[in-house]
Amino acid sequence: MAQKPSIPKGTRDFNPEQVAKRNYIFNTIRGAFETYGFQPIETPSFENSETLMGKYGEEGDRLIFKILDSGEYFDKVKDDVVELSNYKEALEILFQTIGEIVVKHNDLKDSYYKDYESLFTKIKSNIKEKRLYNNDIVDSVEDFDSIIKMFIEVNVLAQYKLIPNLRHKEISTLLNKIYNKRINKRLTNQISSKALRYDLTVPFARYVVQHQNEIEFPFKRYQIQPVWRADRPQKGRFREFYQCDADVVGSKSLWQEVEFIQLYDTVFSALKLEGVTIKINNRKILSGIAEVIGASDKLIDFTVALDKLDKIGEAKVKEEMLSKGISEDGISKLQPLFNLSGTFESQITGLKGILNTSEAGQKGIEELAFINNAISELGLSTASLQLDVTLARGLNYYTGAIFEVSAPENVKMGSIGGGGRYDDLTGIFGMKDVSGVGISFGLDRIYLVLEELGLFPETVTKNVAVLFINFGEKEALFSLKAIKQLRLQGINAELYPDAAKMKKQMNHANKRAIPFVVLVGEEEISSNTYTLKDMVSGEQFKLSLQQLIDHIK
Repeated sequence: MAQKPSIPKGTRDFNPEQVAKRNYIFNTIRGAFETYGFQPIETPSFENSETLMGKYGEEGDRLIFKILDSGEYFDKVKDDVVELSNYKEALEILFQTIGEIVVKHNDLKDSYYKDYESLFTKIKSNIKEKRLYNNDIVDSVEDFDSIIKMFIEVNVLAQYKLIPNLRHKEISTLLNKIYNKRINKRLTNQISSKALRYDLTVPFARYVVQHQNEIEFPFKRYQIQPVWRADRPQKGRFREFYQCDADVVGSKSLWQEVEFIQLYDTVFSALKLEGVTIKINNRKILSGIAEVIGASDKLIDFTVALDKLDKIGEAKVKEEMLSKGISEDGISKLQPLFNLSGTFESQITGLKGILNTSEAGQKGIEELAFINNAISELGLSTASLQLDVTLARGLNYYTGAIFEVSAPENVKMGSIGGGGRYDDLTGIFGMKDVSGVGISFGLDRIYLVLEELGLFPETVTKNVAVLFINFGEKEALFSLKAIKQLRLQGINAELYPDAAKMKKQMNHANKRAIPFVVLVGEEEISSNTYTLKDMVSGEQFKLSLQQLIDHIK
């Protein structure tokens, strides 16, 4: 039985029309990149695993496609399986130890009801004193914290017991989760040493460090290549997709941010996509707000909640912040932020009042004001610049400006671009204090927006301008001589390969929407002319070669 052809979920085939439209977007972006002085680079489709792993957080690491090593690898992992069974016992010992600590420090029993954080801190401190927290038992701080929090929730709050029951469903689930995570990590490292690139940013950082002696800084680079993510496929989200990135490294100048805003405006204006909004924020603003409300240690929790303001509303955001341990007093200080609206300038004025005690926040305001003043002087063609203090993407690496581009208001679509400044991206590869800033264009979403609004030019999908009908060997050779001259003039032309029935050849031209066909028979060869048929109007003309070229052009 023949195999049914298929492709992996989250991937796509593209037909000639789709490729032509995608190339239209690629070429528009590439042209703008080069106009602004960016130089192209390319990096391998796959990198060493150690280059990628640990750079995107725990969630990102799970979405990296690993490449299985070739050869006999099973023998390498047998010892690890035995070792990992001992590891599960170590996790159980860790849980038992937490219970013993609570017994020893009887005051911990009641402290949960007074101060959750106090109980958590005391247990964590005692565990570290016993040297049970290390990479031999727990892979990450997050896992370690999860164990302690689970103990508190299940054994102190729910059951009010001091020694944990390892058969308790929630505890068992957590232990198995951490155990399976260790298995996956250890075994994966044994059988896979390479991975498909997750984005273009980390490979670019690796490229800069590896080629630092060949690069002239500041280095303006652009890169248009596919990336892969083991994500759950859904509308607008794929496992294989292209990224279109531009970055500048080796300069802390805010003029780079100004140019990137202009670059966005240039590209979307060229695509006739008018009315996009370039949203901007600054990591220093977010850090300053967290500082003012006394939640500097909860910056990520605070910003994740704040980022949902438009989606779930003020009340739900406050509720989520409370659940993350941010105090009511701190949240009350955010009220002016929830009421912040109006022009860029009026929001800057409001932020100055909110952040008057934060040095970092004041610095962020200064940077945003500089960028806005420059753009106000320079002007934008079709896009608009908007301050959005809830914008909090990329906080693991952005240190200054943060960008996000929204489609026109009449189109329901997520962001179609984004980026920001990072002060030490190359530091992960040992090259410290190299500041950079970059942006990315979301090709697939831009495509969907242009399609929905009917903004692709008709000429984008027009490929072959003229088809020469094949009447036989002699006529074909005469036609190819003319086709050669047409191609030299930049006219896309082709000869139907077989001397098939004329009706079949004409149908072929119609199905491919080829606007002209040329008929060459004995009469045309003897008179050195060509009969040109307009496939839209049906008109026919007998022309010389030069007239044929002029007519089609």
